[in-house]
Amino acid sequence: MGVSTASPEEGIAVITVDFPPVNALPVQGWYDVAAAVRAAGSDPGVRCVVLAATGRGFNAGADIKEMQRTEGYTALVGTNRGCYEAFAAVYDCEVPVVAAVQGFCVGGGIGLVGNADAIVASDDATFGLPELDRGALGAATHLARLVPQHLMRTLYYTSRTVTADELHRHGSVWRVVPRERLHAAAMELAREIAAKDGLLIRLAKASINGIDPVDVRRSYRFEQGFTFEANLSGISDRYREAFVSSQAAKPSMSSKPGKSSEPSGPSKSSKPSQGGSR
Repeated sequence: MGVSTASPEEGIAVITVDFPPVNALPVQGWYDVAAAVRAAGSDPGVRCVVLAATGRGFNAGADIKEMQRTEGYTALVGTNRGCYEAFAAVYDCEVPVVAAVQGFCVGGGIGLVGNADAIVASDDATFGLPELDRGALGAATHLARLVPQHLMRTLYYTSRTVTADELHRHGSVWRVVPRERLHAAAMELAREIAAKDGLLIRLAKASINGIDPVDVRRSYRFEQGFTFEANLSGISDRYREAFVSSQAAKPSMSSKPGKSSEPSGPSKSSKPSQGGSR
């Protein structure tokens, strides 16, 4: 369990996130992602980074249960800062980052892939922000990099998800493949990028970031301020507590054979068990 880095081929670093059961990251997990991405990007031998995850889904956002069992705002502040660091690390990575997404990608997962340079997804992948259902606000900055403005707003207000095929039609997902082909497809793209000159690819990344019309770090930080306002009003805690209670009430795998306590793959209107960036 945790964040690991491998170098399966020359010029390519694969960073894998593994926080079972649904890759809902605790505070330290976000910092670990940030550290791994920064280390890979600063390695002169690396020309492309693949950001992947194990298990059923790519990322289910922040670990809300950790927030609720921690007194005061320590976990909330830690998650806010950790998400900020992880998202910024992906965006600022010195070389291109390819996100390999399977299953659900929600909440903080949108922050990661929205700041990536390219996305390859499995055909069962879904993307969305359940923030309002979790008493949080944030990552609209990154969702806006995946879909047009009005669709972003509708998805945000409704907490709905969209499929990888829909994002492919919008041009934000490079390729959609069967899940068993996801790693190979991500590596294929990474290999093509890594074939470029190391200095030129770094200059290309810096130049493209420099012409972005929106400062994603400042924009996301602005959003986070409203999460604090919601928390101070008491609204957020009520939503998080309701979520934790609903999860505790779900039957375990042993109580219903053949059923999993993990979330079913989210669809246009369903939601994974975690979610919510900060």
